Parts: sequence; C-alpha cells; structure tokens
Amino acid sequence: MVIFMTSKKQFHALDSFKMASSFFVIAIHTSPLSSISADADFVLTRVAARTAVPFFLMVTGYFTVSPFLFSRPRDYSPAVMFLKKAFLLYVMSVIIYLPVNIYAGHFRGITAGKLFRIVLFDGTFYHLWYLPASILGLLIILLMSRRLPFPAIVLVSLLLYLTGLFGDSYWGLIENLPHIRIVYERFFQLFSYTRNGIFYVPIFLVMGALLSRTRLCPKMTALTGLLISSVFMIVEGLTLHAFQMQRHDSMYLALLPCMFFLFQYILSVKARPAAHLRIQSTWIYLIHPLMILLVRGIAKFTGLTSLFVDNSVIHFILVCMFSYLFAVIITYFHNNKPDPDSGKERAWIELNRENLRKNLTEIKNLLPAGCELMPAIKADAYGHGAVLIAKELNACKIKSFCVASVQEAVSLRKNGIKGEILILGYTHPEQFHLLKKYRLIQTVVDYPYAQTLNAYGEKIKVHLKIDTGMHRLGIRSEKIHEICTIFELEHLVVEGIYTHLCASDVLYDIDQNFTFSQSEMFYNVLSQLKERGYARPKTHLQASYGIFNYPELSGDYARVGIALYGVLSNRTDIRDCPTALYPILSVKARVACVKDLYQGEAAGYGLAYVADRNRKTAVLSIGYADGIPRILSKGIGQVLLNGKKAPIIGNICMDQTLIDVTHIPDTKQGDIAVILGKSGSLEISVYDIAEQAGTITNEILSRMGSRLQRIVV
Repeated sequence: MVIFMTSKKQFHALDSFKMASSFFVIAIHTSPLSSISADADFVLTRVAARTAVPFFLMVTGYFTVSPFLFSRPRDYSPAVMFLKKAFLLYVMSVIIYLPVNIYAGHFRGITAGKLFRIVLFDGTFYHLWYLPASILGLLIILLMSRRLPFPAIVLVSLLLYLTGLFGDSYWGLIENLPHIRIVYERFFQLFSYTRNGIFYVPIFLVMGALLSRTRLCPKMTALTGLLISSVFMIVEGLTLHAFQMQRHDSMYLALLPCMFFLFQYILSVKARPAAHLRIQSTWIYLIHPLMILLVRGIAKFTGLTSLFVDNSVIHFILVCMFSYLFAVIITYFHNNKPDPDSGKERAWIELNRENLRKNLTEIKNLLPAGCELMPAIKADAYGHGAVLIAKELNACKIKSFCVASVQEAVSLRKNGIKGEILILGYTHPEQFHLLKKYRLIQTVVDYPYAQTLNAYGEKIKVHLKIDTGMHRLGIRSEKIHEICTIFELEHLVVEGIYTHLCASDVLYDIDQNFTFSQSEMFYNVLSQLKERGYARPKTHLQASYGIFNYPELSGDYARVGIALYGVLSNRTDIRDCPTALYPILSVKARVACVKDLYQGEAAGYGLAYVADRNRKTAVLSIGYADGIPRILSKGIGQVLLNGKKAPIIGNICMDQTLIDVTHIPDTKQGDIAVILGKSGSLEISVYDIAEQAGTITNEILSRMGSRLQRIVV
C-alpha cells in the first residue's frame, strides 16, 4: 500500500507483490474457489492469502520502524509520516463507507463501548480493521523502543503474537480451560478478534525492520525456506480446520517463518520500477468491498446472479477487474492533479515536451543502424531538470542515460527512472555501495581505479574509458595490457568501452585529422581486444557534434547532450547544423513591483544606474542566484515584457533584477517577464545571452538555479 513506502528507496519487487497481495485480500472476501472446492478455497483464502496483510506490515516495518530502532540519532520522521497518512486514510475510508453502514443498519442501537471497539480495533467496515491496527501496532513499537533493547522488543512482540494465536486459530486448545477462557472473553469484550494492533501487528513490524538491516539468507535458501514453511502452514491450517479449532483463521505458527523467508525472497527478485502500483494497490484494498456491492448490484439488475455471483470464479474476476479499473482511474487523476502552487512561482523554467520529442526524432534519424541514444542528463540535464527530462525520455522508451556523478544517478533512481545509468566521472570508494544499491554503471577512469573497484569485493558493472587524445579521464589507448587486465578482474563486469571525441565540434583540417586519429586509436583497441579473445562490450564514442559532423563513426550508443535540448554551443554551429533542432527551455519571472524613478535618482547596488529623466522601473523576482549572468547588468541584457523589450538597468542582484518599463506603461505587479524565450513576436535566445556573456550556451543553461521550478508544458 502506498502509505507504507518512502521516497528514499526504490524496491520494485515489493511494489509488485503489493499488487498481488491486494488481489489476495479480494480473494479472502469473495472466496473464488468456493463453487469448485471448499477445501481448495480454504487453502487459497484462509491459508495462502493470509500472507497479504503481514506483507503489508513488514513493508511498514522495513521503511518506518527501522529508522528509529537502528539509526543514531533515531529518526522518527518516517513513523510520524506513516501515522499521519494512515490516520487520514482511515478517516477518509470511514466517510466513504458511512452511507453503506447506515443503509445496512450497522449502527442501529450502537453503544459507546461498541463504537469504541469498532473504531479502535474492528474497523467501521470489515476490511478497515487493518488501518487502526497498523497505527496501534506502530505506537506500541514506538513505546517499547523508548525502554527496551531490540532483542527484548522482538521477544515481547513474539509473546504477544503467541497470546493472540490462542484467541484465533488455536482457540480450540483453550476454550475448555475455564480460567484462561475467562481472560480471553474479557479480551473479546474490548475487541472482536486478537487479529489486531496489539497481538498481531507488532511482530511483523519488527520482522520488517530486522530485514531492512540484515539479509540472513541468500536467494535460493530463502526460496527453499519459503516452500517448506508454506507446506507446514497449509498442513497446519487444514489440520486446525478439520478439528474445528479455529475461532478465526488469520494467525498461524508457520506464518512467521513463511513471512520471514517470503520477504527475503521478494527483496532478492529484480523487477522494473513500478511506483504507480503503490497507489493502485492501496485503492484496490480500500474500494474492493464497494466493487463487490457493484458487481452484485449489476448481477441483480441484469438477472445474471447465477453467472456473476453464484459462479465464484467469475465473481472474483469481475470484482478484481472493477477494483483495478477504478484504482487505475484514481491513480491517473492523482498523478495528473493540478499543482495548487502552479502558476504562482516567483520565477520558473518551462520545458516544451513537444520540442523535446521532435529533437529525439531528428537525432534518431541521424544515427547509424544499431546505435541507440544514451542521453547525457548530467548537470541537472544541462539546467533543464534531470528528473523531468529523464521521465519524458523514459516515456519515449529511452532506457540508457549517462550522468557525471553518483549523486546525480542516485537522484534519478530515487525518482523512479528506469534503465541503465552510466556515471561518467569519479566515484569515491566510500560510495561504491551506492553503485550496487541503485544498480549503476561506473566508468573506469584509469587502471589503478579499476583495481580499487575490484578490491571492493562485489560485482560492479563498469564501462572502460579510453584516452585517445583528450588526456582527461581514461586509460591511454596504447596501454593494451592494462586494458586487457581489467577484463580479467574478478569483480568487474565490463559492459561497455568508450572514448571522447574532443574536437568533433570543429571542422578545420587539423581538428578533423585529430578526430579521425582518435577514432582510429579507439577502433584499434577494439581490434586488439578481439585478437586476444575478449568479447567486445558495448561501444560509444559519439556525442552531439559527432553525430552531426562524423555520422560514419558508429557505436552501440551515442551520448547526445546539448543537441537533445534543441541547442548547440554557439549560433554559428546551429546555423550549420544539418538537421532542425527545437529549444525546449524558457525562463520566466514575475514583476514584484513597479516604481517611479525620478530624474537624477540612482537605483540598485553601487548606484550603478542614474535616471536621465523621470522613468518607470519594474523589479523582477529573479537574479544571478537563479542563473542570470551578472554581466548582463547595466543595459547589456534585456528581457521581454508584454511583447516588448525592456532593458536591464543597474546591477543584477542575487534575487532581483531591475528593468526599465517607461515605454510599457501598462506594466503591473504579477506580470510575467520572459528572460529566455518568446513573448509575442519577439524572442531572446540562449545564443543572445551567451554572446552577451562571452561564453557558450552550455554554460548558460547548466548554471540555471535549482530554486527555479521546472514545469513541463
């Protein structure tokens, strides 16, 4: 369920199994095999499906209990966030099911004691017990953590579970013991079942927390343990059922080892990112009783009760289909709901989705057969916003990316970006664990670094960087022995090899000769590897300029960078570009206030601007901290306002910029000024700003401030 996940970690198999568990819950409430075999239905719904709720609880423990049990200082924020979300979800669910409860007469003649039991323990509808139980169970663990060490918490939680067991599946063992039965009957005056937040929940929260810090067995051991414990649980459930010992059927002895091994096995399974399943599984859980009522209502209205309800398999399938459909619709609106703060920013960047896709198409058409794009989204995607750009590219089926640092790569993974992510730069050995944790590919920057990576002792995917003349990162191309030795290192998985063409943006003879020399050195390394019997990994040497100027140089990937964003480094290059490119970024800021400046008065830092006559000025909510070059001060730069040019006056400040709007008399507070982009028939391009600042477009774009919100339009 979505409320049990944090944004800090992505464990995709957990998301997938949460969806499966939500359908298990539907099975519990619809008995899909009852019209075929009562015994088979019992095994499915009263034994196998009983893993669903403990799984949800273990995920909660994994992400919210672990930080305050094991971290120093203790981090209570995930637990507090969970409690708030679970409480709000419970309140919302109570409201949703209130009309059904009133219609069914569930609240007729209700006493204060019964209301207390329903709200705190049983839930106001048959499936809602889980929400107050998870809240209460987490509060119990929080209280114990203040006084008890972790082993004692485990012991107390286990004793609580065993106590609850005799009020559930093992009721038959104590129902004829008068003194013990009296104790349990007193319990049942407070709550209907021991499957609640006191007896049932704590042990699974603790197990989840434990497995967040310690993997106790490898994948195959976990699978074997799961199979054996599952058999024991089935035998246990059938035996208890046959002897009619169960008061309820949620708690089994074998459920504990079964969940212990199941959770470890799921953690070991590789799965694609599927964050949307978190929200969908939550809504399936919440709304499936309504879908049961809907299916039965449709069956009664159409006269197809015998088919839609009496046939338990079809009934189950229909309820699952309707529940999933509604969950997908709700998820869609949840993901696409308008941002309440959208359009209220002081300054922001707009990204044109259509232009990005046009650039993708244009560049793909230039690639040789078999060559895929590996977009460079380093430096926050050249200032455009790496996560937003990567998500758009993922949607366009781009599955390979390259970045400059491990921090950039981790940020992408945390935000659900799929595919391969290559780190082009150096990663410190103390951060090697992040390479494994987030499934990243590291560049081997030289031979000693390869040895350092190998000494880490775990398999790490790498690409070899070959220095063919730029003399920056990489192993010199003539050092074939070192390159070959890296292929022999035990813990390095060499998946790629590449070089960087450092003069491919210039077409003078000397630069062309140098570029061809670089490519020859690189291809020679590949030939040497083949001659010595090494399998050739994926190759890449092309970047934006190489794609345009040297299309004959092929590889498995092309590391397109600046061109992807519809820009080249300078105006001359874009004029000579063999294909159309479409800029995707605009920068805008709001007018904070409009002021009169009288003749002879000065404005801004250093009194850099003095009015030669009475003038009207406007203050824009953007400055050099947002990436506007300070060199554009004192009339060098300009902005667009209401379709007209307005010069920048005085010195650009950290957070504000002064402009002259004397000739735009209708200027008012809240108006939008265009710093980079179009307004009416006018445009300020990144080439204009780069030329005024005496630099290249790459620098202007990549220095756009992080506090500028990025919006895809």
